[in-house]
Amino acid sequence: MLSRLITYGFGFAILQLLIACGPANDTQAPAQEAQQTVNDTDNSVDKAPEAKTLILAFGDSLYAGYGLDPGEGFVPELQKALNDAGQDVRIHNAGVSGDTTAAGLRRMDFVLDSLPKKPDLVLLGLGGNDLLRGLKPSETRFNMDAMVKKLTGRGVPVMITGMLAPPNLGKEFSDEFNVIYPALAKKYDTALYPFFMDGVVGRPDLILPDGIHPNAKGVDVIVGKIAPDVKAALQG
Repeated sequence: MLSRLITYGFGFAILQLLIACGPANDTQAPAQEAQQTVNDTDNSVDKAPEAKTLILAFGDSLYAGYGLDPGEGFVPELQKALNDAGQDVRIHNAGVSGDTTAAGLRRMDFVLDSLPKKPDLVLLGLGGNDLLRGLKPSETRFNMDAMVKKLTGRGVPVMITGMLAPPNLGKEFSDEFNVIYPALAKKYDTALYPFFMDGVVGRPDLILPDGIHPNAKGVDVIVGKIAPDVKAALQG
């Protein structure tokens, strides 16, 4: 799978994706970052009646629905797909544009403690902005490990949605970064979706006019690929 995805076109597209996400302000306090979650994301799904199953989507701009109209982002489209498949699910959108893994780690407890109940599943999708900022893969691994450990320690099932390093960062960097997500999934026995943007990168018809983020059709492709894995993760 990696050999199919890591191409020149992928490297160019993913770099633009990361630039668009923008760096997070690592000096923000957890409460401020949690408020930014409310400001930056489409939380229309959170106004729905309580459902049997609660999923927390914890990530960056790809979760936040950057550049899309309400209801077109990843979270509401995934919820719709799961509901249409007979799952009584509500997804809380905790995607923050520009978040690094360090910023995510700082705000995680606040977000979890703000939920009406313990989530039945957390979708964890961070790391792209670490690539943008040139952070060492060891730092990304440390923060991701801490978040997964925190979640599993609370008894919350996790599904990691991974990222891949563009090849122009060098083979050594890519080799060290690309093993982070599968290694953590194996270590903590969690579900793994290897690459969030699979099926969309390199497809201009599935990207917004900015040439970076998925458009509504691109989100549909992503949701179509990931929904069965999410459903399986909910079933344990």
